[in-house]
Amino acid sequence: MRVERVVGLGQAPSVLRALASATSLRDLPPPAALTGDWFGSRAVIVPSVAIEPVDVGDVFDTPPGSPGDAVGGGWIGYLSYPDAGADGAGPRIPQAAGGWADDVLRQSADGTWWYESLSGRPAPSWLAGALSADVPATSCHVDWGRADRDAHQAGVRACLDAITAGEVYQACVCTQFTGAVTGAPVDFFAEAVARTAPARAAFVAGRWGAVASLSPELFLRRVGDRVDSSPIKGTLPIDESPSALRASVKDVAENIMIVDLVRNDLSRVAITGSVTVPELLAVRPAPGVWHLVSTVSARVDAAVPMSAVLDATFPPASVTGTPKARARDLLATWEPVRRGIYCGTVGLASPVAGTELNVAIRTVEFDDSGRAVLGVGGGITADSDPEAEWRECLHKAAPTVGAMTWRDNVRRGPQPAVRVR
Repeated sequence: MRVERVVGLGQAPSVLRALASATSLRDLPPPAALTGDWFGSRAVIVPSVAIEPVDVGDVFDTPPGSPGDAVGGGWIGYLSYPDAGADGAGPRIPQAAGGWADDVLRQSADGTWWYESLSGRPAPSWLAGALSADVPATSCHVDWGRADRDAHQAGVRACLDAITAGEVYQACVCTQFTGAVTGAPVDFFAEAVARTAPARAAFVAGRWGAVASLSPELFLRRVGDRVDSSPIKGTLPIDESPSALRASVKDVAENIMIVDLVRNDLSRVAITGSVTVPELLAVRPAPGVWHLVSTVSARVDAAVPMSAVLDATFPPASVTGTPKARARDLLATWEPVRRGIYCGTVGLASPVAGTELNVAIRTVEFDDSGRAVLGVGGGITADSDPEAEWRECLHKAAPTVGAMTWRDNVRRGPQPAVRVR
């Protein structure tokens, strides 16, 4: 493997924009990027990679690697949430897509940039010129519409009825914003990352469209025989006291139920007795909100294929419910439309560094016809108030869709009666 230091580079958004411009001029496949906290680094950017539709069983099919500094390359792509909505419509973009990258640009934790190649090949001749070019920032605007408040409220009330009936203990009920796009999705992602700095951001694009994920959540990290998952459950606006989140009976219960579900999912492939919870109910900031975060760890034999790990754990526990199978069945009737990439996963499987995948929340799906879709949602428990759950969705969406759309959605429709439980 080749590892060479690269000097003179700025931050990840500007590097990504420069690569997007260069690949477009040369008719090469576009770049892909992971920014925030990936593989112990600030950013991992693939200069050019063909992200093509693949079978859902072929995603992230790479040996789990071993601990180390370099990433080198690997399979980068996404896997969408598998279930349809109540309308039964099919996917808007491919259900899964990805491609193999021989090389990456990696920004280490200290800010140093490195060129890494799995095959040992030197950097392509066009790359140096692309990285030294002065590329002005261009904008991407999305004219967001309103989310369907009435449908979301109906879904929350149906979930509360299902909890009362004992069908589920908790479920994540979601809604969507859709909008018309003017500009390039890569500029939308670069601007949003520079402004909000999410921990698990990811960008991939192809002829089919693009995925711009501004996620704060780790779905799976697999290195050697260790697998970690850090579910997020529990949310408060960033202007409120974080101590109130840790003291919230509803949010704590929501998080602990999902921790139990992650433990159950991982136990299906883990070495017996190896599932632990090294972190429980930590309060952490994310764009616009505070979150409760826990971590579940397990040992999984390196010979177990990634497809088996995903069969046991996907879709992520934090975006489904308990029990998972019944929650998924009900959610498909409560939510009017397909989630798509929202609540799926985006990430990279490297043969030398392992696999890291996010939970594709705060994620915008761009199709090839100029439409954008953003999903938001929250976990419903017996203590949930439908109106408070709607406001939580808006707080989560606000950093992406903007304050004006937030206010429009707050004002929309009559205020429902608060359900007394």
